[in-house]
Amino acid sequence: MKLGAQLYTVRNYIQNEKDFSFTVKKIADMGYKTVQISAIGKDIPAEKIKEICDSLSMEIVLTHSDVNRILYDTENLIKDHDIMGCRYIGIGSMPEKYRSFHWVTHFAEDFKEPAKKIAAAGKLFMYHNHNFEFEKFGGRYILDYLLEAFTPEEMGITLDTYWVQAAGGDICQWVEILKDRLSCVHLKDMAVVNGVPVMAPVMEGNINFGAILNKLKTTNCEYLLVEQDTCQGSPFDCLKTSYDNLSRLGYK
Repeated sequence: MKLGAQLYTVRNYIQNEKDFSFTVKKIADMGYKTVQISAIGKDIPAEKIKEICDSLSMEIVLTHSDVNRILYDTENLIKDHDIMGCRYIGIGSMPEKYRSFHWVTHFAEDFKEPAKKIAAAGKLFMYHNHNFEFEKFGGRYILDYLLEAFTPEEMGITLDTYWVQAAGGDICQWVEILKDRLSCVHLKDMAVVNGVPVMAPVMEGNINFGAILNKLKTTNCEYLLVEQDTCQGSPFDCLKTSYDNLSRLGYK
């Protein structure tokens, strides 16, 4: 399993080509060799993203792409991923309108065809969870509806450790359930500050990453991507701390 950085962590520093280049170099200097492209400035073309990452020997392994492009510009989105050399096309979150008992099944109706086109192109549509997917409708989790509607060949799951914990779920249990869909996983920890749960660098909080990483070895996971939506301090420091902690365990 290769260790990478989810660029959403540093989203404020990748909104133009100059900043993107500087930021990716900082991340490469930390030791990271793979990145997920997410929340990047819209005016930076795929060719330039690829050129900058190649110059730093940085592999692009996953994206979080615009929902409207996934739905209505699928072919061109696939071409952009071909340019970047990226196999996994991700959605960052289920649009809010689908998050109800009366509308959750419409997600599959709308995204099934794009997912099939992505699969036919030799790529995989990846769904990233938060905590709301663990709400139950009719005795089933929202996530259950997704797993029933899409085959593993049509949709993978970018499992987010923090959000499973925030939902009160057992991360290792869900790793087992999703073991054939976990090409990419988001690692972020949960700590407590003044009685309030907060996101923390990996292995600086209370999530049992020793057990999780061992469990992930039994799955199809290829990429461990460090992400921290909010940071207590500099996001660059948080990424470096996570990298250092994981590299001591042998992950690079």
